[in-house]
Amino acid sequence: MQREWALSDVHDIVSAAIADRDMIVWGGRRRTYGEVAARTGALARFIRSRHLGVHRERADLQRWECGQDRVGLLMHNLPEHVEAIVACWKARVVPCNVNYHYTPHEIANLLTRVGVRTVIYERGLGPKLEDAAGLDLLIEVEDASTAARLPTAVAFEEAIAAGVSADPLAAPSPDDLHIACTGGTTGHPKAVLWRQADIFVAGMGGSDELDEDAIRTRAVAGAGRWFPTSPLMHVASQWTTFIGANMGATIVLHDDARPFDVRTILETAARERVTRMTIVGDAYARPMIDEMRRTGYDLSSLASIGTGGALTSHGAKRALKELLPHTVIRDGYGASEIGAMASGEATGEGVQLFELTPDARLLSEDRSRFLAPGDDEAGWMARCGRVPLGYLDDEAATLATFPVIDGVRVAIPGDRARFAHDGRVELLGRDALVVNTGGEKVFVEEVEEVLKRHADVVDALVVGRPSERFGQEVTAIVQLAPGAAAGPAELREWCAGRLARFKAPRAFAFVERVERHPSGKADYRWARRAGEAAVEVR
Repeated sequence: MQREWALSDVHDIVSAAIADRDMIVWGGRRRTYGEVAARTGALARFIRSRHLGVHRERADLQRWECGQDRVGLLMHNLPEHVEAIVACWKARVVPCNVNYHYTPHEIANLLTRVGVRTVIYERGLGPKLEDAAGLDLLIEVEDASTAARLPTAVAFEEAIAAGVSADPLAAPSPDDLHIACTGGTTGHPKAVLWRQADIFVAGMGGSDELDEDAIRTRAVAGAGRWFPTSPLMHVASQWTTFIGANMGATIVLHDDARPFDVRTILETAARERVTRMTIVGDAYARPMIDEMRRTGYDLSSLASIGTGGALTSHGAKRALKELLPHTVIRDGYGASEIGAMASGEATGEGVQLFELTPDARLLSEDRSRFLAPGDDEAGWMARCGRVPLGYLDDEAATLATFPVIDGVRVAIPGDRARFAHDGRVELLGRDALVVNTGGEKVFVEEVEEVLKRHADVVDALVVGRPSERFGQEVTAIVQLAPGAAAGPAELREWCAGRLARFKAPRAFAFVERVERHPSGKADYRWARRAGEAAVEVR
């Protein structure tokens, strides 16, 4: 049997092999792999000196239980954010991502729900902790803020200095946990429990075949310069960062404390000669396209752009290819509950098809069996093998999302898909967002994609709203281009000409701007409220 890996062991092997290579670049600041290894080791020893760590080993726990202390991370994109994650792994505590856009009340609720008693935070975000209770340790990262240090906080650099001479660390375990806090798009945020050995393979660039020599050799060969453009507080950006770092790449970060600024992102990509960039759907792609059309940027080093987390329209992908003909555009599919599970090169034409990873499966609609290429049924995306243990402290949700089927534990994130004729997969969308209209099921992302192909449409979201006749009616919330005149009837016919007519929206609401979360993902709660005022097509 191949060895399983704790994430901090992987980091130590990589760092020893390429100690002098830059690991993190943030503006004018650079940290080498060797520097990060030393700093994170010291910070981990400080954390352990406060009696934080493992209290119950994995073998004594149910799948939904955690026997390690949890540490909340409340920071923007900073080198210290990456260091804090690695230090938590080394200290055998569990880092938990906290969304800095949440209100103090929301943050307090999240910390309580996840059982966080220690927070590593950025000074300017300290006021976000004003409603949090029961915190035993605060570690504060200095920033340019004028906010006062919280009374009991220890400075990040002071913690590192204190940890230099602290007791040695205990060896980590592949059973140690990594938590992914979901964004709560369709409900309250949940804490997904991953064994480190599993998330290394499922979402952080590992494989079951990697031994120590292979990890070292791969790191020495390097993987270029990676630029995850979304905030590190989001799981996808964290995973992209550590896929690159575990392969010996230099990770380029940008200052996300400022409002989204596509010019800064493109200037950073050009200055740092990045080779791989990841973006979140049209919310990132369309401003990039507009800016590149206005201003020339030397992106000749950019070999690939990965898109994921939200829909990137065919039109946006075509425009990116026209502007960057040397760059491969790849759509990725994954989730907090399954890791990275499928990808496909984006052509900007026709239906986007995805190639599945070896652990990916399609389940039948009734979840009784696995589908095979050639089955026409629209089933459920699922992952076998390296899957999460469950949701923290939630037995019912664990058993529902990670059931045992044909003797195999699987993860079912709630996305629907079907096999294409060539064995690849067409993703249909999140089941929670399906509109059932007159007994027909409509996947909203399919309709959104068609709407955004219309020349007058800048952005669109689709939801269902109650209907006496149909149960639900397909409702579109649309942002038109300045000066555009497309009306409800024209847009409905546009959709009906490209989709089955029952999928075409029956009601439209026009807004100045479609609201999205800071990550670029759709804000469907807002869309449902906006859809209440939609006008039916006559």
